Amino acid sequence: MTRISAERIAAIEARRDELQNAMSAPDLAPEQFVRLSKDYAEIEPAAAAAGEVRRLRAELEALSGMADDPEMREMVAEEAEAIRKRLPEAERALALRLLPRDAADERPAMLEIRAGTGGDEAALFAGDLFRMYQRYAEEQGWRVELISASAADVGGYKEVVASVTGQGVFAKLKFESGVHRVQRVPVTESGGRIHTSAATVAVLPEAEEVDVQIDDKDLRIDVYRSSGPGGQSVNTTDSAVRITHLPTGMIVIQQDEKSQHKNKAKALKVLRTRLYELERERLASKRAGARKSMVGSGDRSERIRTYNFPQGRVTDHRINLTLHRLPEILQGHMDELVGALIAEDEAARLASLDEQVA
Repeated sequence: MTRISAERIAAIEARRDELQNAMSAPDLAPEQFVRLSKDYAEIEPAAAAAGEVRRLRAELEALSGMADDPEMREMVAEEAEAIRKRLPEAERALALRLLPRDAADERPAMLEIRAGTGGDEAALFAGDLFRMYQRYAEEQGWRVELISASAADVGGYKEVVASVTGQGVFAKLKFESGVHRVQRVPVTESGGRIHTSAATVAVLPEAEEVDVQIDDKDLRIDVYRSSGPGGQSVNTTDSAVRITHLPTGMIVIQQDEKSQHKNKAKALKVLRTRLYELERERLASKRAGARKSMVGSGDRSERIRTYNFPQGRVTDHRINLTLHRLPEILQGHMDELVGALIAEDEAARLASLDEQVA
């Protein structure tokens, strides 16, 4: 692992102290205090980790100067050995704090789940996945707002889109994008044969109006009557909205609300988020030589996970992790799975940092 220099550690702590002093100035304007507070909140965890590394290194150096004393040699050796065991973990913690952060990590997320191959069974599985994420969100104290849903006749969803808001939503859900596969005996199968079906999950960081400027002249907005299953009209007014973004050809349809105004607002929210993700992907592809994370690129065509009901297991193919806890995971107890994905991503980024320094 890359060794963080003493000069870098001193600079981090000095910056923390500088912000702390600036915040205590008596004539500070409210907007300046807010800006400084945000900067302080970002650097303080790294400064605390840097202070721990500095302290352990200093103790180790002090002990090395006492090793020549015959009476203290054994005690010094024991204390030095204990510090040598703690120091690598402290240095790793500091290195993690200094890794470039995904600016979208603290954003809310747009969760999109679509039934894939497998017909009715795929739709039922899409419903299982949506309930899994709802329960996980509840455990995290997040809020899930349904944006749109296309229910299947047998249950589940052909497609469901929801907004998930709360602390650190995108950071924890971003590795869920991809193809999720299920292996089980469908309820519609009389012969008891195991079928394989799939659903596609996409997790996008939500965009705000300031992130994506949409020109009205770039939009074609069509309104029509909402329709339910079989084409039946569920509204007597033209409340459904279809927005076409002319420069990209992107189309968003929203008809779940009875109000045309609400449907338009939701459709624009989805459009902004998709355009924001398009720009994020463009910028990511421009970073020449950037190492891909070991937990995947977020490509929605990538098969990432299998849920095997006969064996009661969930396998994440990106990190070769198998957990025999399928019922609990489907109940939303995903912490072990999510934690392993985050840890693997951190390890990959640390290794990439080492390669750049080497």
